[in-house]
This record gives sequence, C-alpha cells and structure tokens, in this order.
Amino acid sequence: MTSLDKPTEETTEADDDARAVTEAALFEAFGGVRGMVETVLPGLLFVTIFTLNNDLHMSAIAALAVSVVLVVVRLVMKDTVKHAFSGVFGVAFGVVFAMMTDNAKNFYLPGMLYTLGLALAYIVTSLAGVPLIGLILGPVFKENLSWRTRNPGRKKAYTKASYAWGLILLGKSAILFPLYWWADTEQLGWVLVTLKIPPFLLAVWLTWVFLAKAPAPIDVFAEMEAAEEVEKAEKAERERRDQETDGILPAPSEADGEAADLRGGRHRKA
Repeated sequence: MTSLDKPTEETTEADDDARAVTEAALFEAFGGVRGMVETVLPGLLFVTIFTLNNDLHMSAIAALAVSVVLVVVRLVMKDTVKHAFSGVFGVAFGVVFAMMTDNAKNFYLPGMLYTLGLALAYIVTSLAGVPLIGLILGPVFKENLSWRTRNPGRKKAYTKASYAWGLILLGKSAILFPLYWWADTEQLGWVLVTLKIPPFLLAVWLTWVFLAKAPAPIDVFAEMEAAEEVEKAEKAERERRDQETDGILPAPSEADGEAADLRGGRHRKA
C-alpha cells in the first residue's frame, strides 16, 4: 500500500458514510415504503370499488375508512403519524368535494391541485434562493438553515433538487389535468394511481444524487451544544475567580503553581 492509498480509502469511506446518512434522511423525510403504501392505498381502493359498482358513496367511505385505519395502526405501534395524517386529510377533502358535487372525478381534484401548488412552490422557492427541499430536509440533517449562508455547495444541491421536484410534479400535472376534463372517472383514477409512485421515486433518487455529491451538512445542534459547554466552563471559571476575589476560596499560591509546573514536567517526560 502506498502513501496515497490510505487517504483515498478514507475519502471513499467518508463518501460512503455521507451517502448512507443521505439515504437514511430521505427515507425518514418521505416515509419510505410504508409511506408510499399509505399514499397509494386509499386512492387505489376508491378507483377499484368505483370501477366495480360505480357507487360514489361506498368508494369514498371505503377510502376514508382505510386512511383512518392506517393512522390508528401507527398510533398503536407508537410510530410517527405525519404521513398517515396527511393521507387522511387529503382523502377527507376529496370525499367531501366529491359528495358535495356528486361527481366522483372530484375525489381526485384536491390532490391534483395540491400537486400543482407544490410544483410551483418548489420552483418559486428555488428562484427566490430558499429552495423548499432545503427547508424540508434541513432539520432532518440537523443543519436547519445553515446551508443558506455557510454551505453554498449544499445550497446549490438543494436548489437543483427543488427544481427537479418542481418539474417532475409539473409534468405529472400536465398529464392529469387534461384527463380530468376528457377521461372518465375510472380512467383518471387508474392513471393517477399509476403515477403515484414512479415520479416520486424519480424525484427522491435525483435528490439523493445531488446531495450525495454535495458537501457534508453542518450540524448546528452539535455546535450549539459545544457553545453551551464552553459557556458553562467560562461561567464556572468566572464564579471561581469571584469567590477568590471575595475571599471565599484561597487564591492559588506561587508554590502551588510551581508544584503544578513540576507535575506537568514529570508527565511530559513520562
């Protein structure tokens, strides 16, 4: 092994660690496989039942019921419920809108409008220099907003990722909205269910690619803890000096200082 091999191996290990951290953070932020199942299942159940019997009320109630069950399961397992709760609210809006208008297509409309709005949010925030994906993932990586001013390479990666999410979701909307006007409920529903996962996986993969090549995040929580430790040490030192000044503690004598120096010298020789 040459002297150049070791740094190369260490760099490779560091890159592997950074990728692993990125994968874990993305998995946590977007819910992983379970989150995808919770996203797809209510819509899949709705379109399946409606395709079989054209019963709007039965389809809507079934979709809402399975969403609630998914939340209850997470609560029982004491797991995070943010993804399941978002699914319940989305399905509830769809159910209410569809029943109020007596149009099964409108079950999908709130979700489609949300997708379009999210696409625009990704693009607009990127143009404004505050990419949305950075706002979402910053707390997950324990960097908060440090990437905005202290980590330009990471800000660039977040900007690229946000543009990717925005363009992918815009492409999805460009497919779904014409179908909302031209296709029937079953066709729209099956296309929408089909487009739930692939665009999402593409966007997550691109985010991973951009972030895996970016500089490591700055752990602002660790910095805050270190600053607190320094502040505590400085406070303790000030209190000790105040006590010495007030005569509560004896001031260190010259003999004590010489003894400390001698002990330090012996330690260095040892």
